[in-house]
Amino acid sequence: MNGKVTSTRTKLERGRSALGPALELVHTGRAPTRAVLTAELGVTRATAGAVAAELEALGLIRVDSRPGAAAGSQGRPSHRLAVDDAGPVALAAQVHADGFRAALVGLGGTIVATAPGCVTVSADPAQVLGEVVDAGAALLRATGRRCVGAGLAVPSAVAEPEGTALNPLHLAWPAGAPVRDIFAERVRAAGVMGPAFTGNDVNLAALAEHRHGAGRGAQHLLCVATGHRGVGGALVLDGRLHTGSSGLALEVGHLTVNPEGRPCHCGSRGCLDVEADPLAFLTAAGRDPGPEVSLLQQSRDLLGTEYGDPSVRAAAEELIDRLGLGLAGLVNILNPDRIILGGLHRELLDADPERLRAVVADRSLWGRSGSVPILPCTLDHNSLVGAAELAWQPVLDDPLSAVPQPVS
Repeated sequence: MNGKVTSTRTKLERGRSALGPALELVHTGRAPTRAVLTAELGVTRATAGAVAAELEALGLIRVDSRPGAAAGSQGRPSHRLAVDDAGPVALAAQVHADGFRAALVGLGGTIVATAPGCVTVSADPAQVLGEVVDAGAALLRATGRRCVGAGLAVPSAVAEPEGTALNPLHLAWPAGAPVRDIFAERVRAAGVMGPAFTGNDVNLAALAEHRHGAGRGAQHLLCVATGHRGVGGALVLDGRLHTGSSGLALEVGHLTVNPEGRPCHCGSRGCLDVEADPLAFLTAAGRDPGPEVSLLQQSRDLLGTEYGDPSVRAAAEELIDRLGLGLAGLVNILNPDRIILGGLHRELLDADPERLRAVVADRSLWGRSGSVPILPCTLDHNSLVGAAELAWQPVLDDPLSAVPQPVS
């Protein structure tokens, strides 16, 4: 009798320890059926079924027990698994040089709701973070969704373990602003449940793309992006962000790609940050930036509508060459198996993919011996989705302890 009890308890503990890995497999789309889940977890079909049932009871996934068999298939079709569209959400917030935005993001990286973006950012981080959290809290009240926590993406390196914005060059915030503490305090004050996290916007974009977008399946993923101002980079190794000893790794914006180039905010000259961002593109094309829309949107519009203009094409080629030099250096150092580009860099890749790939191949040792795939990011608002991933991580680690219980 005791042996049976022990065996039952062992099976139960094994099943519960598989809840987190199982949820992550469904969350990232790697287990669309119970059969795949069984194989990926290395458990029995009964254990996989029990795990899926418990995740469904928590309101995290849905199990379709009567899927139609695929045409021509044999045998009994496996139950289909999907995230629960009515399940809990994470509050995601992003601040950038041209404004901020709040959103609710469910499992699977799905944006459930967004608040209208603000187009001005004050010099007071507490005011800005208070406003963006209030916008997110209003979304939670309007939707009535359970919340697992909150994540914030900022255009600055975030020093660890302090959680400070080390050098927010493109915001008027003071260097070393305690953004994590401010954000967490505002989240609590707004009555938002769950823990609060903060990270660099490109790091979080890379994390989101690795789990849900163009970086899925890569082992050594390099992400380089320019959004509204400046250039950022991130590296995901075996599913984990590489942030270095204190959160400051992959500050690729300050690679020198033109020694005689534009002065950079960091004190150097010719950095990617000022040679390959939207302002650099507009300036190279001879266009005066206007105040109506963001620099990123102006650059996209110019590429999309006037690429045939010789000055616009020449500006694009100049930025592609500068970007290619920077990527080649990173390839030599990091040896990634995939590169993804976001923001304006994605548009430049689309405009002339062969030119960029040729520059990287010609200037990098590994590029010559084996071409590194260079792909565009595929997620809209990937920094917001990545901010939500920070809040979802405790749930992925331990669903039973971290997920708020459904209201009966």
